[in-house]
Amino acid sequence: MLLLLRRSARVELAAMESGDFQRLLHSAQRGTVAARQMTRNSLQVLHGLVVFASAAVVLVTLHPVLLPLLLAAALPKGWGAARSARRSYRSTQTWLEHARRNQVLARLLLDRDSAPELRVHGAAEYLVESFDRMSREAAGEQARLSRAAAGTTALAGALAGLAAAGVYGLLVLLVMGSWIPLAAAGTAAIAVRTATAQLDSLVQQVNSLYEQALFYADLEAACRMAGERKVPGGGERVRAAPAAISLSEVSFRYAGVREPALDRVSLEITKGQIVALVGPNGAGKTTLSRLLCGLYTPERGSVHWDGRDLRTLRRADVHERIALVSQTFTQWPFTARTNVAIARPEARADGARLRRAAADSGFADVVERLPRGWETLLAPEFVGGAELSGGQWQRAALARAAFRGADILVYDEPTAALDPQTEIEFFDRIQELARGGQTVVLVTHRLASVRHADQIFFLDRGRLVESGSFAELLDHDGRFARLYRMQAEQYAAAPRSRTSAPEPPVSPVQPGDSAPAPAPESLREGNRVA
Repeated sequence: MLLLLRRSARVELAAMESGDFQRLLHSAQRGTVAARQMTRNSLQVLHGLVVFASAAVVLVTLHPVLLPLLLAAALPKGWGAARSARRSYRSTQTWLEHARRNQVLARLLLDRDSAPELRVHGAAEYLVESFDRMSREAAGEQARLSRAAAGTTALAGALAGLAAAGVYGLLVLLVMGSWIPLAAAGTAAIAVRTATAQLDSLVQQVNSLYEQALFYADLEAACRMAGERKVPGGGERVRAAPAAISLSEVSFRYAGVREPALDRVSLEITKGQIVALVGPNGAGKTTLSRLLCGLYTPERGSVHWDGRDLRTLRRADVHERIALVSQTFTQWPFTARTNVAIARPEARADGARLRRAAADSGFADVVERLPRGWETLLAPEFVGGAELSGGQWQRAALARAAFRGADILVYDEPTAALDPQTEIEFFDRIQELARGGQTVVLVTHRLASVRHADQIFFLDRGRLVESGSFAELLDHDGRFARLYRMQAEQYAAAPRSRTSAPEPPVSPVQPGDSAPAPAPESLREGNRVA
């Protein structure tokens, strides 16, 4: 299991997202249990073979013709065991996705995060019925396997019985023909009975051993595939932060999806810039950010760091230069300290660095209110664990990125769960980082958040349709400007108190304006940078 975990942790991201590889990993986990079971089965099979071989030696000594008949009695049961094992394995593989879906349903019914929605929407009964239906289908498959196994066992037992009857019949003929004395025939009969009795146990053990070996083969296949699809370990060393990162005609398509996530995108980012990737949902913003980080390899085109193709660089050096805050950031079931320090495990004892990262992200205020401070377990499903809100978890994710201290910071919707004050402080901090030489890539759909970005790249359906500074894009009056005005008008059209005096509406930005029209105060204050 340890080998599987280590190799899987080094696999390319695209492979980890593949349904086929996930299915193989699920089967391989049974292989880790099968490895231990195979050891026990092997010892029991060895014991059975010794007993069976001893009886065979006795029969050969009494008369050589008895041994083939004994083997004839063993072969049908061996055939039946192998056939049943193969049938069970094939069924398991066919129903593996079914079993995985049932496990997901069970987890959703028991999970604390899904519990509120299940209760408010009354969806629990639907999930229970789905679980019950799938369980009954699985039970029906097991019943079918049992019937098939019973038929195979009955046929194998009948053939083995006929062979055993042949052995006893031959003994009678040998005695009647004076080929062996009666005492020897009695000894042979005892040997045959001992061998056939041991044969039943031996067949069961061989059956189990064979079935477990099939799952162990999946474990080996998963480890082999993980080795084949691992992140390359070699390549050119990256000894400094890149002065420029560029994409040249890059296209990327997810497995099983017809439309490309990115289609012939070319752009350049220079060191110390604040770069914003904006656009509607599904535009390719997150995909583009992952290509910049070397998490994906382009289907066509190339990504360059200072003119060097990213595929030729040592990937560990590339990742060393990057800190990533994903849109679906991980909530690690560890202490508050570890949740931050996991971004740079070798520096986890650096208390000053930890406190600085917490202060920069606003996580310090969260830690102060935790019952055990930095040593509080952030996993409420365990005894003594504390629960954080979505915004508090997002601060923890931002603290991780700050603790890493990388040259390139990639934020994917970093302020979605933050309150306005914390959001303002975060964007102020981004400007400071850029002035210090760090490159910031900001993925967002909140267009007012990118007012002070050095470059804005507007994506739509995988294509780069507009780029420029905030003022340039407003002057251009394209997709970005229209969507920005739509968002700004939501603030301008906010309902007023009945007692408050009416205020003049915010003037829309007109084509050719050198600067954007003033946004409402709440918008200006909440999004003054990035």
